[in-house]
Amino acid sequence: MAPRRGAGASAPAGETAGTDTGSATAAAAAGSVPFNDAAALRLDNQLCFPLYACSKEIVRRYKPLLGPLGLTYTQYICMMVLWEEGESSIAHLGKRLYLDSGTLTPVVRKLADKGYVTRRRDTADERVVDVALTDQGRQLEQRALSVPHAMASCIDLPREDAAALKRLLEKTLAAMR
Repeated sequence: MAPRRGAGASAPAGETAGTDTGSATAAAAAGSVPFNDAAALRLDNQLCFPLYACSKEIVRRYKPLLGPLGLTYTQYICMMVLWEEGESSIAHLGKRLYLDSGTLTPVVRKLADKGYVTRRRDTADERVVDVALTDQGRQLEQRALSVPHAMASCIDLPREDAAALKRLLEKTLAAMR
């Protein structure tokens, strides 16, 4: 077990005293909890926990909206990229959705089984799998148009706060790439 540094002790090379270099806690990120303070392990001080809980709750609220479309949330966001771009490689979909090919491949396979997309190997590079919308997949877009509005109405957050939150989340994602 590593010894704890007391208050006033100098930080090891590469660390700044009073900063949290190993985890992203809200309090530590704000500089109010030293990295070796047990308060850094309190759930209430974690930045990751409200992000996790909010994400889980949002996906739960999508379920009754996506059920009539026969889509899971992951299938829905995959379809959103395809509705936007028309065709994409699995690798590009993965990059846009922050999903690896091991997660994305079964999602795309199920969308193909439902008749929403086609999959084909690229003729120039057989390692590349391209995904394209079918007519049925394009028609599904019309049925899905009500989903974003329905979601917005079940989250009581002013438009300005939602926009600010989206900007911060995008900034956080970009910093992790």
